[in-house]
Amino acid sequence: MIRRNDIILLGVVLSIALATIFIMYTTKSDGSKVVITIDGKEFKILDLNKDMHLTIDGDNGEYNTIEIKDGVVDMIDANCPDKICVKHNEIHYNGETIVCLPHKVVLEIEDGEENGVDIIAQ
Repeated sequence: MIRRNDIILLGVVLSIALATIFIMYTTKSDGSKVVITIDGKEFKILDLNKDMHLTIDGDNGEYNTIEIKDGVVDMIDANCPDKICVKHNEIHYNGETIVCLPHKVVLEIEDGEENGVDIIAQ
């Protein structure tokens, strides 16, 4: 049996969750470039405002193909076994990433406006 206090607790938890989701979506900022790293080393920096396709060739015939179009970047093809990176949604917000673990390729959006204060020093 649900008691009055249980309903109040559920309402408070639900309100906090909804407020958190609202704040997360309203404070996102678009990035202006995508940084591509391979095996932890910076490979290339591309402008999100220039539409293009790029195929990244790796060792042993590995490849990842990315597409930049209308300010978003997407991994459109790869020959990795699981293709999780290809199934990932396109990204364009500051700090978002697409990762291909088998090929050690990381796409990360950078240079958008920062979302608030990271640290306060006195």
